[in-house]
Formats: sequence, C-alpha cells, structure tokens
Amino acid sequence: MKLATLNNGSRDGVLVVVSKDLTQCTAVGHIAPTLQAALDNWAKAAPRLQRVAEMLEVGAEPVQRFHESEALSPLPRAYQWADGSAYVNHVELVRKARNAEMPDSFWTDPLMYQGGSDTFLPPRAPIVMADEAYGIDMEGEVAVVVDDVAMGASREEALDAIRLVMLVNDVSLRGLIPAELGKGFGFFQSKPSSAFSPVAVTPDELGDAWKDGKLHLPLCVDYNGKPFGRADAGIDMTFDFGTLIAHAAKTRALGAGAIIGSGTVSNKLDGEPGKAIADGGAGYSCIAEIRMIETINNGKPSTEFMKFGDTVRIEMKDEDGKSIFGAIEQTVEKYNG
Repeated sequence: MKLATLNNGSRDGVLVVVSKDLTQCTAVGHIAPTLQAALDNWAKAAPRLQRVAEMLEVGAEPVQRFHESEALSPLPRAYQWADGSAYVNHVELVRKARNAEMPDSFWTDPLMYQGGSDTFLPPRAPIVMADEAYGIDMEGEVAVVVDDVAMGASREEALDAIRLVMLVNDVSLRGLIPAELGKGFGFFQSKPSSAFSPVAVTPDELGDAWKDGKLHLPLCVDYNGKPFGRADAGIDMTFDFGTLIAHAAKTRALGAGAIIGSGTVSNKLDGEPGKAIADGGAGYSCIAEIRMIETINNGKPSTEFMKFGDTVRIEMKDEDGKSIFGAIEQTVEKYNG
C-alpha cells in the first residue's frame, strides 16, 4: 500500500491512497482525513486503506491523477523526528578527516539526534536559506514511521511497530555545526526543516528488498542533474531500524507517527572509503562525505557545499527500474524574508 498527503491548503493536507505506478490516487477522507489520523487508529484504518488500494489497482475506485508536485511530505508535521547515524562508515570518515579517533562504542551504541518536526518541507519545495556560508548540504536517507512503541521495547518489538517506509533529505548546514556541537548541547540551527518523499509505503510493498529491518536497494542521489550517489541502503548499515527504534525508546515511549531516520546512506568500497560514481564507486549521499575523502587524500576539500540555484534529486527504484516513493526534487534558493 502506498500513501501520500496532498496539499489542500491546510497544515496537515488530505490523505490519499496512491497506485503502485504512482500515476493515480483516491481520497480516503471517509477512513481517515490525514495520515496522522490513520496512524492513530492503524489497527482499524489499515485494513480499510488496503482494500481501497486493491480496488484502485483494478479500476474499481474513483481516481484522480497523482502529481508528485502537489504532494506534501507524507506527514507534513510529526510529533517526533529522531535521526540516527546507522552507517558508521560515514561517522568514521567524519572523525578521520579531522584526525580524531572513533570510540569503540560507536559500533555498538547508535548516534541519534532529535530534529525539528513541526514543519517538514514538501518534496518539491525549495531549500530556502539566507546565506551560502551556512554550508548547505543534502543528506539522502531512509526513514520509517512507527506505531506506538513501549518504553524499553526490544529490537523485535520495534521492528513489528514499523508501519511505513519513506525517503528523506535531511538538510544540514555544515558551516554552523562545529560551533553548535562545541557548546556541548547538540544540533539546532544547523538542522533546518527536512523533506520527505512524496509517497510512504508499507514494508510489504518492498518485497524481498525489505529484510532484517533494512532496505536493500540503491539510493539514487543526483546533484545538478548528474549522478552523485548510488549507495545501497542495505549495505554497511551497522544498525538496522529495529535497533534504532529500540534505542530511541530506551527511556521513553514513542507515539504513533514518530519518524526514525537512518542517517546518511554510505558505502565502503573494498574496505576503503567510497569512490565517486565516475571512478567506479557508489558515490555519496551528501557533500560532506566527498569533502572528507578529499581531505583525507589531499589534505583539504575541493568540492563546495550547495549554492543558490543548485539542485538535488533523491529517489529509489525497484528491480524493474520503477520509482517506489516518487522523487524529492529541491533547489536551493535565497531567503529574502
């Protein structure tokens, strides 16, 4: 089942069921007006939504054309957005670039931060920033939406609570991060609003690609119209989503609709840092990573962070080359407010 939220002028939009090929949709306000409402009553809403999805595929439901450009993030706002760093290769590179040793605990205890969740960007909305000097960067990731999760839940219980899977561009302002972390109190200004894929899907839609709490498909990141990253989200993921969710729920319960992110998808190559696609590698899901590798190899980075007018596209395709979640497409624009 594929679900999306269309812009109807309200904060939370209107819930629709989307066809498998992402071309058509049908409104389901009689079941749940919004995705959050469906998640709040998932046990009753999900079977009814699934029946609509099945009827949609055989032409037995009233339909309208689905336009990704009219979609908000599946949850335009959420009660919780916690982003992990499941790809320890990415963390290792960050520390190596500044000649810092990585604690052994990073391989056994996930990193996670709590992000702002009151305003998510639509997947086709611009990234609006006042200054390029902020060090604007994209971060291609996978995220899951959970049902209620009890405090102290096990990994297996956490996996059972996953209701939806989607993609995310977790925008980062690299120029602001060092000073913020230097205060010893975490991210805030350096982590502006994120954008999620036009469509969220139930895990069963992913078939064999969803296994052991990981999504085993390449994440396609294009930068300024050129292939930038094709890292496989199932490879080098040190902490699966069950582990990440259980980590988030160690000392608090998670409410239905909470979103947990994977962190930047990152692959090694033959045990070494990844290579650019042009050099035969899987590329990168953020600019910071290629800058780290440039620093390690050359003593300094040469790739600049995003400038006004730069574009990013984040998408994932199935084995037949068909888009699963639709595409996040964003342009960096100057804020003049």
